[in-house]
Amino acid sequence: MTIKQTVKKYSNRLKNVTHIPSKEIEILIMYLLDKNVIWLHLNYESEFNKEKELEKLVQKREKEYPLEYLTQNVSFYGEKFHINEGVLIPRPETEILIEKVLDVQNSQNCINNVLEIGTGSGIISVMIALLIKDVKIIAVDINEKALALAKKNAIKHGVEEKIQFIHSDLFENIKQTNFDLVISNPPYIANNYKLPKNVDFEPHNALFGGEVGDELLKSIIDECSKRDVSYLMCEMGYDQKEPLQNYFKSFEIEALEFYKDYENFDRGFVAKFKK
Repeated sequence: MTIKQTVKKYSNRLKNVTHIPSKEIEILIMYLLDKNVIWLHLNYESEFNKEKELEKLVQKREKEYPLEYLTQNVSFYGEKFHINEGVLIPRPETEILIEKVLDVQNSQNCINNVLEIGTGSGIISVMIALLIKDVKIIAVDINEKALALAKKNAIKHGVEEKIQFIHSDLFENIKQTNFDLVISNPPYIANNYKLPKNVDFEPHNALFGGEVGDELLKSIIDECSKRDVSYLMCEMGYDQKEPLQNYFKSFEIEALEFYKDYENFDRGFVAKFKK
């Protein structure tokens, strides 16, 4: 059976799972053959000899197991990153956080030392390290598996010397108190929220933020207010703007901006603390 015939055969099985079934089958084939999309389309009429391996992957994907975990690969901000089961899969809307960092850096040129809370796969810290020349970053996570993956991604992109990875529950093991930027995409989903089936495969401690959902966000705000922090940038839930806006009123804030994601939902904030 040719690659073309294989794509046609197996894409039918994913029609109820994804709106791009043929493309996903192609991605799985490229993963199995270790080839890129140019090679694939130049060899569409070639024989495909890994159908048994593909069958196993498709069986998992049919049950809505994430494609990224199957290929152990994820794209973020135009770069490729390793991803493993047990670590949160990066979302496209988190790229907006990187844009907010660049906005501040391009206008103020003030970001030299950064703390990332809950680094996960390390994509935020790695991108900041790639995009800002003379930056030093501390990246923390409570998940040892995530830290190992984040280090792997830092090495892949050649920025391991710019990032110190520390096992820590929020600020627990952080001795440094002054940061130009604290950044985080923390768990912010309410504990009673029922996840879509595909998201349910991801680590729940990277998704659920408490009974209300914004507890960890508020804790990060509290801790930043006690330290010499210039900027705090966080992703948040679509329904958390008003409660967080009210919460910030208790702190000395010079500027506060809330931003929307690509679907026009409230998705995060940039806070500048008064010095």
